[in-house]
Amino acid sequence: MEPHDPALEPGVSLALARTRAAMLSHISYSLELTLSADVADPVTGRITVRFTTPTAHEVVFDFAAAQTSLRATRVGGLDVVPTLASEHIVVPIDVIRPGENVVVFDFISDASVLNRGADLVYSLFVPARARLAFPCFDQPDLKARFTLTLDIPAGWQAVSNTPIDTDAASEGRHRVRFRETEPLATYLFAFAAGLLAVEHGSRDGRLFRVWHREHDRKLIDGNLDAILDLHASALSWLESYTGIPYPFSQFDTVLVPSFQFSGMEHPGAIFYNAGRLLLESSASEHEHLTRASLIAHETAHMWFGDLVTMRWFDDVWLKEVFANFVAEKVLAKVFPDQDHALRFFLANYPSSYAVDRSEGPNAIRQPLENLSDAGQLYGPIIYLKAPIVFRQLELILGEDRFRDGVRRYLSAHRFGNATWNDLLSHLTSGADTDLEAWSSAWIDQAGRPIVRVETSLGPGGRLAGLVCRASDPAARGRIWPQRIDVALGYADRIEHVPLTLLDEMTTAAVVGERPAYVLAGGAGLGYGRFPLDRTSCQWLLDHVEHVPDALTRGVAWVTLWDELLEGSIPAIAFLRTAVRALARETDGQNIERLLSTAVRAFWTFLSVTERDDMAAALEGCVAERLRSARTTTERASWFAALRQVTITGEGCAQLERLWRREESVAGLPLSEGDETTLAFELAVRSVANWREILDVQRERIQDPERRARFTFIAPALSSDASEREATFTRFGDRRARAREPWVLTAMSYLSHPLRQAHARRFIRPGLALLPEIKQTGDIFFPARWAEAVLGGHASPAAAAIVRQCLTECDDWPLRLRNVILVAADLLFRAGRPPQ
Repeated sequence: MEPHDPALEPGVSLALARTRAAMLSHISYSLELTLSADVADPVTGRITVRFTTPTAHEVVFDFAAAQTSLRATRVGGLDVVPTLASEHIVVPIDVIRPGENVVVFDFISDASVLNRGADLVYSLFVPARARLAFPCFDQPDLKARFTLTLDIPAGWQAVSNTPIDTDAASEGRHRVRFRETEPLATYLFAFAAGLLAVEHGSRDGRLFRVWHREHDRKLIDGNLDAILDLHASALSWLESYTGIPYPFSQFDTVLVPSFQFSGMEHPGAIFYNAGRLLLESSASEHEHLTRASLIAHETAHMWFGDLVTMRWFDDVWLKEVFANFVAEKVLAKVFPDQDHALRFFLANYPSSYAVDRSEGPNAIRQPLENLSDAGQLYGPIIYLKAPIVFRQLELILGEDRFRDGVRRYLSAHRFGNATWNDLLSHLTSGADTDLEAWSSAWIDQAGRPIVRVETSLGPGGRLAGLVCRASDPAARGRIWPQRIDVALGYADRIEHVPLTLLDEMTTAAVVGERPAYVLAGGAGLGYGRFPLDRTSCQWLLDHVEHVPDALTRGVAWVTLWDELLEGSIPAIAFLRTAVRALARETDGQNIERLLSTAVRAFWTFLSVTERDDMAAALEGCVAERLRSARTTTERASWFAALRQVTITGEGCAQLERLWRREESVAGLPLSEGDETTLAFELAVRSVANWREILDVQRERIQDPERRARFTFIAPALSSDASEREATFTRFGDRRARAREPWVLTAMSYLSHPLRQAHARRFIRPGLALLPEIKQTGDIFFPARWAEAVLGGHASPAAAAIVRQCLTECDDWPLRLRNVILVAADLLFRAGRPPQ
C-alpha cells in the first residue's frame, strides 16, 4: 500500500526533509551491527531510534535496502507492520504519540554501501547513503546522537567517531561499544573494523591515534611524525582562528588502502586514502604540499561542516569552501617559505577555469530537489572556485571583520545547521554592505566574464591610460563585480595597477612608458577569461621565462594555456615555449604547473607528426633537468614527467634499464610504487618484453593490497586488444567497480593516447554506464569515470562519438550531461584550427 504523502519518492526529497525537520527533534540512534570476516555473510543489525514529535502523525524513515531486508519493526515495545515504499519505511499514525517515541528495527544492511573485504569493513555514508545501511532520517538537518555497538571477529579492532566504552570478548568474537557521539548528521557517522594496526602520538598535550593496514614499517616510520605535526598545527591554528576549542571527544585518523576519496571528515575519525598521507621517499614537493593541504582541509571540516552543518545539500559548497579557504591559511603558517599567493592561484584557478570554459559549467550554489542527486553537486567549482570567490569577499569586508563574522556564525549555530544566508547575515551584521547582488553573480550563476584590457597611448607612444571592458560570454548582460590586478611588464620590472570592476567598462589613468606586455590578473587577483592583445601574446611566447616574478609567470602560463584552448596560438608554439622555459624555470610550483600543461599539450593538441618532432626535445629537456636537480623532491617531479612523455626508442630503453635496476637516477631511490608505474608505462608503450615486465613486477610487490591492485590493473596494459576489451567489459558489472580508484587507473590506461584508436570503441558504452555509476558509485566517481573514458582522446572521430552520445542521452538530467561536457572539453577543442 502506498502512503498518502505526495512527497514520498525514492531518495530523500526536499519536501519530505522539510516536513520531517518541522516535526522531529531530540533524535538518537542506538545501532548494533554484526560483522563477519566472510564477505558472503550478511551484515545484520538492530537500531533503536528515539525522537520527539509534538503531534501524532505517520513517520517516514529512509531505508533503501531491499524490502526483504527489514526483518522486524517495534514501536513502544509492540510489533508493527509498517508500509514499505519508494525506499522508505512508513510507521503509521496510530502507533505514534506526542512526545518521545521509541522505534526499533531489525534489518540486513545493503552490502553495496559497506566497503567489505575479508579483513576490513568501513563505512562511507556521504551524501545520503546511511539509509542503505540502516533505517534513519538521512538528511543533514536532523542531527542525532549515535551509540554504536559492533559484534566483530576476535583479532579485529574497531574505530568510530568516539572512544570505546566497553569491549567484551565471547566465543571467538567480541562486542565493542562506543561512547555516545555529539550531535551528528547521518553522513558524518562512521566506523571501520578489521585487522587494523594503530600508532599513538601526542603533540602539545593532545593525544592522536593513526589507524592503518600498512605492512611496510619504513613507510609508517618515515611519515608518522609529519602526519602528527601537520594535524597538530592545523588544530592549533583553527582553534585560534575560530575561537572555539576542538569540539569533539577524540581525534583519530584512519588510513584506508584505496579509499574512494582523498579524505572524509568524519568527526573524531577522519578517513584518508592511505597513499595520500604515506608518501614514498621519492615524493615530490607538490605531493608534500598536497598532503599538508589535505590534512588542513579535513581538519577544518571539524568546525566547518561537522560542528556547523549545512541545512540542505544545496549549501554543501559552504563547508567545502571554508575547508579549502582555511587550509590555505594554515599552509601559510606551516610552510612560511612557500609562495602562497602562487600556490593559491595554481591550486584553484586552472581547474575552476576548466569547468567554467566548458559547455557544462555549474554555479557554486545549485538547487537540489532530492538527495539522490547530491553527489553531482561536487566538483572543482565548489572546491576551487568558491575559495577564489571567498577571497574576494574577504577583500570587501577586511580580514578582521570577515573572521569576526565567521566566529559569530560558528557560535550561533554550534552543533546545528545553517545556510549561506545565515553566514551572510553574520558577516554583514551591523554594516551597510549589501552583498546580495555580489552573491547573485558569483554564488548563484555559472561561468566567468571575459575581461579585455586595452592601453591608451598618448604623444610619443607613451602609455596614457587603461580601459578595461568586461562582457558576459553568454550574452545575458551579467556583471561580475570584482577586484583585479593588471600587470604592466617591462624588460626590467613589473608595475601593478589595481582595478575594481563594477560595470562593463572601467578606466584607469596610468601614465608612463609603454609596456612590453599587459597581463590582466597578473598578481593572481581577478577571475575570468583575460584575452591577450597580439603584442603581449607574442612577447610572452618569446620571453615568458624572463618575467621576474614567479606569481606573474604562473599567471602568464595559465593565460597562455587559455589562448591555446581558444585557438589563438598553435599548440606547437606553446610547447616550444614551454620546453625553452622549462630549461630555466626555478620555482617548484611553476615547474609542476608547466610540466602538467606541457604533457597535456604534447598528448592532446599535437598531431602525430608534431609529437614525433617534439619528443626528443621534450625528453631531453626533462632528462637534463632531472640530472641537474638539487633535491630529491625536485628530482621526483622531473622523473614523473619523464615517465609520462617518453616515447622515443632510446628513451623507452633507458626507462626499461631503470626498471630492471641496471641503471639508477642519481639522488632518487626508486620506490616500489615508482617501479610499478614504470612497468605500467613501459607496457602501455608495448615495449618488446612488456608481459615479462608486468609478471616480474607483480612478483616484486610483497604487500597483498598493492599486489591485488597491480593484478586488477595489469590486463588494461596488455598489447592484446581482446584482453583490453575483456577488461572493459567486466566494468559493466557493478561488483567489478567496487575498488573505484583501481577502476579509474585501469580505464585511463585503456584510453591512453597511444591506444586511443582502439579505445574509441569504449566511448559509447563507457558513457552509457554513467546513469548506473551515478546510482551505485561514490560522489566523485561519475566525473572521474567520464574523464578516464575520454581523457586520452584527441581525434575528430572521438569527438563525433561523444556528440552523438549527447544527442542520444538528451533526456538525461542536465547535471549528468554536464559531466560529459566538462570531461570532453579538451577533446572538443583538440581539432580546432588556430584562429
